[in-house]
Amino acid sequence: MSLKVDWQRPLWPPASATADTGWHPWLNRVDRYLPGSLLVIATLVTLGFGHHDGRWWVHTGMLVGGTAVWLLATVSLPNPRVREYPPFAAMSFVGVLTLASFLEARDVTFLIFMIYAFFSAMRLQPTWLSFTALAATSLLINTLGNGGPVHALQDKPGIWITIIVVQTAAIGGGGLLSAAVARQNEDRRRMLDRLAAMYEENEGLQEQLLRQAREAGVLDERQRLAQEIHDTLAQGYTGIIRQLEAAALAKDEPAEWQRHLDSATALARENLTAARRSVRALHPENLDTATLPEALADVAERWSERTGVPATFLTTGEPRALHPEVEATLLRVTQEALSNVDKHAAAKRVGLTLSYMDDELTLDVRDDGTGFVPGPGPGFGLPGMRRRVLRLAGTLHVESEPGGGTAISAVLPAVPPPSEATP
Repeated sequence: MSLKVDWQRPLWPPASATADTGWHPWLNRVDRYLPGSLLVIATLVTLGFGHHDGRWWVHTGMLVGGTAVWLLATVSLPNPRVREYPPFAAMSFVGVLTLASFLEARDVTFLIFMIYAFFSAMRLQPTWLSFTALAATSLLINTLGNGGPVHALQDKPGIWITIIVVQTAAIGGGGLLSAAVARQNEDRRRMLDRLAAMYEENEGLQEQLLRQAREAGVLDERQRLAQEIHDTLAQGYTGIIRQLEAAALAKDEPAEWQRHLDSATALARENLTAARRSVRALHPENLDTATLPEALADVAERWSERTGVPATFLTTGEPRALHPEVEATLLRVTQEALSNVDKHAAAKRVGLTLSYMDDELTLDVRDDGTGFVPGPGPGFGLPGMRRRVLRLAGTLHVESEPGGGTAISAVLPAVPPPSEATP
C-alpha cells in the first residue's frame, strides 16, 4: 500500500482517522489542554522574568483573560467534529493568531503560547490554506520580537524569508506525512476489518455447508438403503416366496419339495447376510479411535479378504486430523468404490492412495478391471459418490474405458476439525 498525500485534507489527523485507535484519547487531550497550558506557562514565565509594573499587567491580564475565553469557546469546549469544520477552524485560528500576536508584541515570552498557532493552522483545509497559515504564524512568531514583520523584512529580508520558508516547509511537510500515515493506517484497519468479516462469513458458510452435507448424507443413506433393499432383500424375499410356493405345489414329490425348500433356506441365509451388511453400512468405521488412513487401510484389507482381490493402500503427505464430515465422506467413497469394483469390474487388483496436501485431500481408487464408458447411468454408485463430494465443495473425477480399468479420484478441501477452525 503506497503512501498518498491528500492535498484537500488538513495536516493534523482528524478525529475520524484516530477514533478507533489508541491515539484518539491522547490527541483529544492535546487538542483541549495544550493551548491553555501554553498560555498559563507563558503568563507565569512573564510574571517571573518580565519585570513589568501593575499598569502593564492590568492591560496584559485583560488580554490573557480574553484569550482564555476564546480558547474555551473555540478549542476546549466544542466537540471535535465542530472544531474540524473548516469555517469554524479558520475562525478559531484567526482569533488565536491575533491574540497571540498582541501578547507576544507586549512581551516576547508569550511566543510560548504563539506556538499553538502552528497546531491551529494545521487544522485548516484545503492544504494550501494551512501552509499559508503556517507561513503567517512563522512570520509573526519570528519577527514580533525583532521590531515587527515590516522592520525585520526591511532589515534582513533574506534571513527572515529563509527562516519562514524552512520552518513552514518543515512543519507542513511533517504534517502532510503524519496525516498520510494516519490515513494509511485507517485504510489498513478497515481492510483488516473487512478481511475479518469475510473470514467469519466464510467460516459460517463452511459450517453451514458441512451441516447441509450431514443432513443430505442422511437422505443419501436412505436412498442407498432403499436401492439396496430393492436390489437384494426384496428380490431375495420374492425368491424365497416363490420357492416356498413351488415347494407347496410339489409336496407329493419329496425330492422336488426338498430341492425347493433348500433353495428357500439358502436365499434366506443370503438375505440375512445382506441385511447385516446393510446395518453395518449405516455407520462409518470408528474414526473416533482410528485415523482416516488406518480406517481406509482396514476397509481395503477386509474387502480384499472377502473378495479375494488384492488391494493395496498407500498414504502420501503428512496425515492430520480433519473435519469429521470430510473423513466420513472419504470413507463412504472408498466403500462405494470398492463395492463397484466387486460388482462390475472383475478386477485382479486394486490400488488406493490417500494424499494429504496443504489445502486439499485426495483419494484415488484404481483397478485393472473391465472398465466402462463413463456417463450417466442407473444405480446409486457413482452418482451417490459425486453427490457426497460435491456437498463438501469437492470434485469427483472418473476415468475409464472398456478393457482399460477404472480410476476414481475424489478431491475434498482439507477442512480442519471444529476445534481448530477458528484462530
